[in-house]
Amino acid sequence: MKVSREVAAANRERVLKAAARLFREHGIDGVALTDVMREARLTHGAFYGQFASKEALAAEAARHAMEASAARWARREPVDLPTFAAAYLSAEHRDRPDRGCPLPTLAVEAARRGGPVGEAIAEAVQGAATRLAARMATTPPEDRPDAALAALSTLVGAVVLSRAVGDRSLSDRILAAARAAIEEAEARRAGSLSNGA
Repeated sequence: MKVSREVAAANRERVLKAAARLFREHGIDGVALTDVMREARLTHGAFYGQFASKEALAAEAARHAMEASAARWARREPVDLPTFAAAYLSAEHRDRPDRGCPLPTLAVEAARRGGPVGEAIAEAVQGAATRLAARMATTPPEDRPDAALAALSTLVGAVVLSRAVGDRSLSDRILAAARAAIEEAEARRAGSLSNGA
């Protein structure tokens, strides 16, 4: 039975949301298409009317998750980089990969996979760095792109490591050290700006 465009679009959105959550929680290879379709409450056959392959779904799901994350932050009051880092480098974010930023989970997989998933993650990194640069009021505009990439690397790398270690105390220390590093870097830049350097 043929479905309307509206129903097809709603079904596609359900599949993307389900895939984005499951891939963040279990990794791309840790999730079967049947798992995604069950989560979306659709039949397995409906998948191939929407996506060419699991790789295509993974790439679109990564984009979908990054867009949703960016939209959540856009709805909040503007915050500076240290405030953003405090939320990103929190135990809550670490402990809920299914709801958090997809970069700590999917970037590691993209490095091995390449292809459409790698392209989606490269776009996500560029977009995230651009949004971080906008939070760096103490950084001269010409320095913001590289400073944002450094901050993004600290943020994502710290979450990856904090999830990877089996020791809760060490995990908490990793997050705290990364928060402190970002705060110190911002304070140094603010000091340089106020000194006219």
